[in-house]
Order: sequence, then structure tokens, then C-alpha cells
Amino acid sequence: MSELINNSKFRKEKLKELILKLHEGQDPHHVRYELITTLKQIPYGEVVEVEQELIQEGLPESEVLRLCDVHGEVLDGHIDQSGAQSIPEGHPVDVFIQENKELRNVVSKAKQLLGSLHSVAEETFKEYSLQILSCFNQLMDVDKHYKRKEYLVFPYLEKNEITGPPKVMWGKHDEIREQLKGCIEILRTEELKKTDLEDALDLLFSPVLKAIEDMTKKEEDILFPMSLDVLTTEDWWQIHKQTLEFGFTLYDPNVDWKPEGMSYEMYENKGTLSENGSIQLPSGSFTAKEIMAILNTIPVDMTFVDKDDKVKYFTQGKERIFVRNRSIMNRDVRLCHPPGSVHIIEKILEDFKSGLASHAPFWIQMHGKFIHIEYFALRDENGEYLGTLEVSQDITHSRQLEGERRILSYTNKN
Repeated sequence: MSELINNSKFRKEKLKELILKLHEGQDPHHVRYELITTLKQIPYGEVVEVEQELIQEGLPESEVLRLCDVHGEVLDGHIDQSGAQSIPEGHPVDVFIQENKELRNVVSKAKQLLGSLHSVAEETFKEYSLQILSCFNQLMDVDKHYKRKEYLVFPYLEKNEITGPPKVMWGKHDEIREQLKGCIEILRTEELKKTDLEDALDLLFSPVLKAIEDMTKKEEDILFPMSLDVLTTEDWWQIHKQTLEFGFTLYDPNVDWKPEGMSYEMYENKGTLSENGSIQLPSGSFTAKEIMAILNTIPVDMTFVDKDDKVKYFTQGKERIFVRNRSIMNRDVRLCHPPGSVHIIEKILEDFKSGLASHAPFWIQMHGKFIHIEYFALRDENGEYLGTLEVSQDITHSRQLEGERRILSYTNKN
């Protein structure tokens, strides 16, 4: 028997036989017992190969998806990862795994809250339900985790002719997304009652928490070890470079992974232009239209003067403090100020360029308003002077604020 157990062909045929027994409706507990007694453990790569072969042999993907949770339970704890590669800190797989830890923590908290629901008094239920909602709002962040798999990892697997398992896993992602949306919709119901939530526990809430937890096991037991075997360092580098376009899930990496011989302008604080025309920066991205809307919406006037003292840009918000028009483009900034203050502008620029100063604040009273004006030296990561940013803001109203206004007091008349 030991010779058979160590034979890959036998293991795969036996595993395929067991999965088909589940397909035929046999008791998962009996199938699991047969797995333990005949195979004990299965290498992660063979699990993927069997799923792929079943689909190629005609088992519908929808049926593999339906069986996914069942055969996942049967295999749980019996997948051999002894051949799996080590994972460098900050590597895309390491990030996925760290995110899974955070997801499991939130799932655990949600389970505890839901498990104590029966003992919650009606008068405190509303506050209690908000705690549960907070957990499910956090879990909805898993969408970014799944999208990185779908749009960054799966294409590389498909290039290596591994198509079945990614499709099955994508289907589970979609199920989880819909279930989470349903949970959040219930929890946001204005007149939600304790009995409403209790009725939905077994139908929706408990299944989706289990599905999220099971998905982390499938990733770590099968998908990630197999992906590390198949994808090259260059593949992972391309995945890493595009990760910020999707974002992280409940976790912000402490280490920036950069394999030897690779260069990555974005993580050197240099923006890049992505294929879809968005401007990619270390902390995120936006299109030209979006950044224009951002700059023209924030309640400040900004003017940028380059390192050669030429005006290159100014915001065009609705409530301007100082008049600007495009005739000042590429004009020497000294010519944009009254003669009596030019010597001060020259001194500020001189101090900024020499490194003697990086900030020059002023405030004036004008037409009954209190105006705060600040000049900032702009420098790159090496400290080289790039130019000066002038920021002006009417803070009359801000100076009069007292007490507090919390977000819960919001109305559209504020």
C-alpha cells in the first residue's frame, strides 16, 4: 500500500474518484474517512491537477464550484505542503497571507458577536448591531484581495494552462461578495429587529463567514504554493508593481519587496503613467480629470512655481482668494507681486533653494476675512529643490468654531 500512496498517478486517480463520489451525493464524512485511510495526504499541486482534469473530462465548472466547499472540507488538514517555497517578506504572496490573518481576526470577532446575539437586550440591540455592521464593512474590503487574485495572479496561471481552478475560485469570490452585500443590506435596515437578524444567521451570516475563512485555507494550502511554483520572479514583480491600483485588504505592508535586479520607479517616489492613462503614485492613482477635480474642490488656492521661478500651475476653485488668470503661465513669479514685496519673494526663494528654510507662513485681514498664506519648498526624495507651492485659505469661519460636530449629525442642509 505504501508504494501506491507514494505513486502520484494513483493518488490523483483516487482523489478524482473521491470527488466524483461527492458529486454523486455520498456522505462527505465517509469520503473523508476513505481519504484518510487510503491517501493520508495529497501534494497541493495534485489537487489542482485533479480539478483541472475533472473540468476537461466534462464535469461542469458550476458543479465543481458547488462541490468546492464540500471537497475543501474533506481535504482540510490533508494537503501536503512540504515542497512549498519560502516566501520573502513583502512578496505579493506574503501580503495575501498577512491579509488573510486580518480577515480571520475580523471573522472571529463577527462570530463572537453573532454568537452572543441571543443574550442581547432589545434596548441595546441597535448599538450591538452597529458593531456587527462594522465587522461586515471591514470584511467587504476582501473585494480588493479577490480582485488582485482575479486580475493579477489568475492571468499568469492561465498563461501556464491552469484555467479550471481560477474559474472555480472566481465563482466563489462572486458568491462571497453577494452574500456580504446581503448581510450589510440587512444590517443597515433602519427598523432592524433582533429577530430579523436571528432569522438570517443560518441562512446568510454564518455561511459567508465560513466561506471567507475557508477561502483563506484554500489559498494558503493550494493556490499560493502552486502559484509560487509556476510563476517566475518577473511575473511576481509585475504583480507587485500593479498591486496599488487595487489596494490592500485590512493590512498595509511594512516592507517593500524588491527582488535583485528589478527597478520600480513608483516605490522610488516617482509617479508613473499606467496603461489606462491614470497617474500612479506610491499611495494610489487617479486620472487627470480626477486630480483636476480634487485640486479645484479643496478649499484652498494653490499656485506652483517651478525651480526656475516660473509660474506653472494654479487651482481654479469656485471661491478664489486672489485673482489668477492663465496669462501668468510661464511668467517669472517676481512679476506677479507688487514691487514693494518683490524683495521678500526673492528672499523666500533664496532661502528655499539654499535649504535654509522650507516653510514661510503669513496671515492678513482682507475684506473682512482672515486669510492664511503659506509658502512651501518642494523637494524630491534626495532633497533637490523642485519649486515652491503657495497655499492661501480663508480661515475666518474655522477660527469661530467651538465644541464639535460629529459625522452622525450630518444633514444635507449643513
